This record gives sequence, C-alpha cells and structure tokens, in this order.
Amino acid sequence: MTNSAVGLQRSAKQTMTGSDKVNILMVDDQPGKLLSYEAILAELGENLIKANSGKEALEHLLKTDIAVVLMDVSMPELDGFELADMIRQHPRFQKTAIIFISAIHLTDVDRLKGYARGAVDYISVPVIPDLLRAKVSVFAELHRKTHQLQTLNQELERRVLERTEELRERELEFRTLADSIPQLAWMTKADGQVFWYNRRWYDYTGITPGEVAASAVRHLCHPDHVDRVFSSFANSIETGQPWEETFPLRAQSGEFRWFLSRALPIHGGDGNVIRWFGTNTDITNQLEAEQVLAEQAELINLASEAIFVRDLPGVITFWSRGSEVVYGWTAQEALGRNVQELLNTKFPESREVVETEILEKGYWHGEIRHTTKAGNEIIVASRQALKRDYLGKPQGFLEINRDVTEQKRTENALRTSEKTAAMGRLAGTIAHEINNPLEAVKNALFLLKRHESLDPEAREWALMAENELTRISHITKQTLSFYRESQRPTQVSLSQVLEDVAGIHARRIQLAGIVLRKQLECEGRINGFPGEMRQVFLNLIGNAIEAMSDGGSLCIRLYPSVDYRDGFRSGFRISIFDTGSGIDPAHKSRIFEPFFSTKEAKGTGLGLWVTRGIVQKHEGTLQFRSFSSGNRVITCFSVFIPAETKALRATVSVQTSVEG
Repeated sequence: MTNSAVGLQRSAKQTMTGSDKVNILMVDDQPGKLLSYEAILAELGENLIKANSGKEALEHLLKTDIAVVLMDVSMPELDGFELADMIRQHPRFQKTAIIFISAIHLTDVDRLKGYARGAVDYISVPVIPDLLRAKVSVFAELHRKTHQLQTLNQELERRVLERTEELRERELEFRTLADSIPQLAWMTKADGQVFWYNRRWYDYTGITPGEVAASAVRHLCHPDHVDRVFSSFANSIETGQPWEETFPLRAQSGEFRWFLSRALPIHGGDGNVIRWFGTNTDITNQLEAEQVLAEQAELINLASEAIFVRDLPGVITFWSRGSEVVYGWTAQEALGRNVQELLNTKFPESREVVETEILEKGYWHGEIRHTTKAGNEIIVASRQALKRDYLGKPQGFLEINRDVTEQKRTENALRTSEKTAAMGRLAGTIAHEINNPLEAVKNALFLLKRHESLDPEAREWALMAENELTRISHITKQTLSFYRESQRPTQVSLSQVLEDVAGIHARRIQLAGIVLRKQLECEGRINGFPGEMRQVFLNLIGNAIEAMSDGGSLCIRLYPSVDYRDGFRSGFRISIFDTGSGIDPAHKSRIFEPFFSTKEAKGTGLGLWVTRGIVQKHEGTLQFRSFSSGNRVITCFSVFIPAETKALRATVSVQTSVEG
C-alpha cells in the first residue's frame, strides 16, 4: 500500500469517527412545543435551533447547514406543507430530512400530502419521546455520514489530482533520466511487445518512433545472433526470469557494435509481470581493451621469466606461466597467497629497506633467493617496479625474476676451474722443486734400512718410514697435480690398507681419547692403486678424528656387499662411523665441491673432492649421512668398491698386451 493510500485511509477514519454536531431545526408557532421538543432531543447532543414561523425557518436554512427539519403542520401565515414546498424548491435543500408533527391533520390524506411534499416521516401528537429521539437520531446521523462522505470524496479528488500531477512529474523525470543515460533503454508489455524506447536508442539506430516495428528491431540484430537472442528473450518472457545476452547491434552508420543487454521483469500488486524494462550497454571498447590485455598477457606468458604482481601487503594478484615454470606453483595455488611466505624470500638486505627504495625511486633491481615448490633454493635476478593507480597512489609491485641459479653455478665452476688451473701451474713448480729432495731422502732411507747397526725393530721403523715417504711423494704429486698415480693397477688388500691407516692415526686417536672399533670381516681384495686407496681412508678417518676433538667412538667396518643400484655388482663396503660434531645440513650439497671447507683456515677444501674422484676412478660410490641418535650425533661415510672394475681391467689388458 502506497503512502498516499495509507494517508487517505487514515483521513477517512478520522472523518468517519468525527464527533461534529449537526443542526436540527425545530419549527412551531407555539413556544411550549418547541421547549418540549428541545427537552426530548437534548440527549442527542446535537445543535437544536428553534424557529417560531416559516419565515424564520427559511432564514435559518439559508444561513445554516440543517440536517433535520422538525415542523408543525398547522402554523399561521405559512403552514408546514407550504414551507416544505418552498424548502424542496431550493436545490440545496432537496435532500434535507423533513419530519412533520401534527395534532390535527392526522388523516391518511394528510399523511400522503406530507410525504408528497418530501417528508421523511409524519408523527402524530402526543409525541412519544423515545420514538421521536430515535427517528431524529437516524436522520441526523445519516446527514452526518453523508457530509463526511462528501468531505472524504473531496479529499480523494484532491489527492487524485495531486497524485496525477506527481505521476506526471515523475514520468517527466523518468524520461529525462532515461534519455540522459548512456545505455539504450526500452520497455515492453508483459508479452514482450515493445512500447517505449529512450532517445539514445533512436539516436543510435536512426529509426524514428513511427518506423518502430518488431521486424525493424530484428533487422538491427546481427544475422548470426538474431535467432538466439529472440529465442532467449522469449524464454524469459515465458518463465519470468531476468534476461541477459551479449550480441552486436547495427548503428545507423551500418556499423555493428557489441552490447551487453539485460531486461528485468516489473511485477504488479498481484505478483504477475506487467512489463519489462531493458537496457543495451555498448561494450565494444571494453571487449577491444580486453582483447589487447589478453594479447599482452599471452606475450607475458610466453616469457621465460617469472612475472607476477603483488599488492602492498604482498598478496599475489597475477601469476604468469613463467612463474609456474620457475617456481612450480600454479596460478591457482599462488593467487591470493603472500609472496614472501610462499617463496620464502631472502633479500640481500631487509625487505623493508628494499620496499622503501621502491616506494621512493619507483624501482629496484638485485639478486634475491627464493624457495621453489619442490623445496629447492634458487637465485633470481629480480627487477621490481612500483604499480600506481589512476590517482598516482601506490597500489602494489610489479616483479620480473629470472632464474640465474645455473648461471651462478657455471660462474662458480669457471672460477673453480681457474683456481684448479692456477693450482696446476703452481703444482708443476712445486713438484719440480721438491722431487729432488724427496729422492735424496728416499735414497738415504734405502741405505739406512740396510745398515748393520740397525736392530730388527729399528729396521722395521725405517721400512715404515720409507713406505710413508713413498706415499708422501705420491700424495704430493697427486694432490698438487690433482691426479697422479702409477700407470698400472695392482692387487690391493682393503683390510691391510685400513690396518695401515689405523696404525698411522693411532697416536692421534689415543691423544684425542677416541675409542676405536674395527670390524674387518674379509680381506677385501680388489684391483686398484694402493696409494690412492690409502689416501681415501687417510682423508675419511682423519676427518672423523678431527670431528671428535673431545673424544668419542670411531668404528671402521669392512664387509662384502652388493651395489643394488648398479646391476647388483658385488664388491666391498667400508663404513666409517664417528660420534663427532656432525655435518651442518646447509653444507651437505657442497661438501664434495673443490675448495669448500668447514675447517675455516685449517683446510684446503680438496680432501673430500679428491677422495670422491679416487673412488669414482675405481668405479665405486661414496655416500654420507649425519643424524642424531639420542644426545649424540652420528656421521657415517660409506665407500663401495667393486671387486672388479671394467676400466682398470681394460687398462691392465692393454698394458699387458703392450708389454708382451
């Protein structure tokens, strides 16, 4: 219910329940009767007006709105019948209720004469008070209600006029608004028949109001879409559901432009659709802009670099295909995530400093570290720029990252190669300088061990010194030249090599308070180079001893084994366990790199690199593991050496053939 209807209903209630008094005119030439009538009718609470003659009665009628006229028939000068005729002749009093009272004219002819004059009742004297009161009350209330209805009708007419004017103004406002919006607007009846278009529609199509027809409208729609569009709208008309379609419409220039078209049903008070209101919004420029953006996005996706956009707090809003390739996270997984948390970003300086520089300068470039979905840490060359909105306010960051991890590794390898080449040149010089003194010492020891003054124990020590000097000569040449060995492999007893190495380190083991346990379950004979095998275990056992400066346990185990990862090759495995300080997980990936050392200034960083090279030369494998067990850290280096090696066997065969 509208506000106007509510107001009208409230006004009607107030009018109908009003307590306005009506006027009752009592006409009689005898004052006593008038007083009696007044006494009887006083209980009604109405305005009682007395007139002593017909002339006086007419004066009151002309001046006052009279509801009921109560008059005597027999009066001098102007009797009741004559007064009634005069009252009825006036248009204003034609419906005024007249009640005759008579003590003389009581025949039926008199009554008919009274009713003919327009009387509504004819009462004889003596008057019954209750009856008179009841009859006058009915006509008084009837007059009051009639008056109230007239007043209400006037109010209704006034409000109808106001509402009509309001609707006229609103219609004017609607048409003005509809003609000013950029969309083409239209309305249809409930059955879909169009009855109104706005000015923009006529301006765009070039059709005049007199030319509008359903066939003309169909011709405006592109032929490839017309059936789909009209079928879709007909379905909405049938179901009462909102309608939406996108299709091209022809302009008066003949050009077809794309429009997003929508129509909403307008329901009446009974809930049924009474009309449809529709709009056509030109989205051609938007579609063209989206096409350009799509092409640009495709170009971005073709880039191998990781390109993404993040807002000021760091939440990712765009994630290219290059980002998926570099980091492993799909766009669906990355969008909405915080980039710092997703990639575990490590800046060369604090994040705040970097972002402050971007906000101040508008850009930043440098190298940062990220972690991929696979858990690998990579180095990226990053270029970051500030993204602003149309008001120039900072909105986020544009970031282009190129994975340079392999490039860095290559650069490191080149630097290592340069170090190696430099070491090789230095090694040649050193080898030339120390070989002659070593030969002299070796000759002296050779003569000393045959001297007659030596007892058997001293001769044994001299022999050991000669062997160690030979090994030192070998190690010097091998370490400084990065690979020197005799040209011919021989039979090597791994158990003997381990015993010799343990003997060499015996004093260090004792001084460090280390408990040594040896489990040599076989002799472990292989074809190889004894000096190189000795160097392998000197390095591994020496490292284990250095890791236990405060004591601990050292276990050396030799046993037959099979390499299940390479054709089930049979051979021997040597495991060296220690309870030292362990290996930092951060160093595990670099522990076999040349020149990498965890011993700070004490180590050269070549020991494990050379050791792995020797093991690989013998077609073996070298692995390690460092783990916690209770309150101890256990580190194990495991060496597998095959019983027979193809490369060394081929070397022996070639040399035998040549010598033969």
